Amino acid sequence: MEEDAPEEYQEDFFLPNLCEAQSILFLVLVAELLVFVMVMAKSSFVDFSWIDLGLTSLFVQWLVLLSAAMLCYLRPYLTRLTAGSTTFICYSLIILLTLLFSITAEWFLLAANQSWQLVQSGNVARNLLIATIMTGIAFRYFYLQHQLRQQEKSELNSRIQALQSRIRPHFLFNSMNIIASLISIDPELAEEVVEDLSELFRASLSDISNKPVSLKAELDLCEKYVHIESLRLDERLEVEWRIEVDTTNVRIPMLTLQPLLENSIYHGIQPLVEGGLVVVEIVEEGNMLKLTVTNPIGDGDQSHERGNKMALDNTRRRLEAVYGQRVSVTTHQDDEVFITRVVYPLPTD
Repeated sequence: MEEDAPEEYQEDFFLPNLCEAQSILFLVLVAELLVFVMVMAKSSFVDFSWIDLGLTSLFVQWLVLLSAAMLCYLRPYLTRLTAGSTTFICYSLIILLTLLFSITAEWFLLAANQSWQLVQSGNVARNLLIATIMTGIAFRYFYLQHQLRQQEKSELNSRIQALQSRIRPHFLFNSMNIIASLISIDPELAEEVVEDLSELFRASLSDISNKPVSLKAELDLCEKYVHIESLRLDERLEVEWRIEVDTTNVRIPMLTLQPLLENSIYHGIQPLVEGGLVVVEIVEEGNMLKLTVTNPIGDGDQSHERGNKMALDNTRRRLEAVYGQRVSVTTHQDDEVFITRVVYPLPTD
């Protein structure tokens, strides 16, 4: 048996994975429901035949399970084919199995006073007609479900990329002013700022969709951002990193931490004449990652919470799109500091 098809082929394959117990259980239940309806259509509650139900169930369930086993075995090959070729092969296989099962069943049930041409051939044709109709309905259902999942995935990727690209224009303007002022004073530093800025915007415009990157890559972007802002704020800005996790193994959607850090500097440090300290703390608790950003606030200043709302909403939506409803994004403000905390589950292999 060959290895499974690459992930991109698996994602484009419209048939469910019949190697999984959940899919097999679904087929068995649907087949049994069909058998019950067929037997009920030929009888009533008064003269309901349990023998017919048992024999028909035995025939249909064996056919369903063998068809599922064959499609499971052929799945690595089928995923490399087009939808039309896959449908033709699977359809032909199921009809062929139905024909063989029907002939075998009629052979064992053949009565001495019955003519094969009049009774048995009619039953075989009936079974083939039912198999053709039900297989067509099932394949159409699987194809429409696959198309719906692909559409939802495309819409999700578009929404994530739109949220990802929202870097404040004021940061770009400030960075360009810094570069302009450094060109005549320190050209090498100006070139370094251009490189850092290009990395930030390359990340903002990249097609990463919902595929998280390593925490180390995200922290590298944050450090580039802090480096640019430190040239503008000078000694007023101080950032302390308290990282207590393995940054190479932990994953996080790109540009998740950077907007929070940007908000802390823009609303927390910039308004203060004396500046202040921004603390970034990342710890692991159980199977959850806790990310905390703390910055000072001025006396009676309420603008930080209002200005932080968009970044928090964007962060929450992006994380929920990737990790589900277990994501938590909260803020807390007291007389001296503003705390933003993000908690989301660490993915398991």
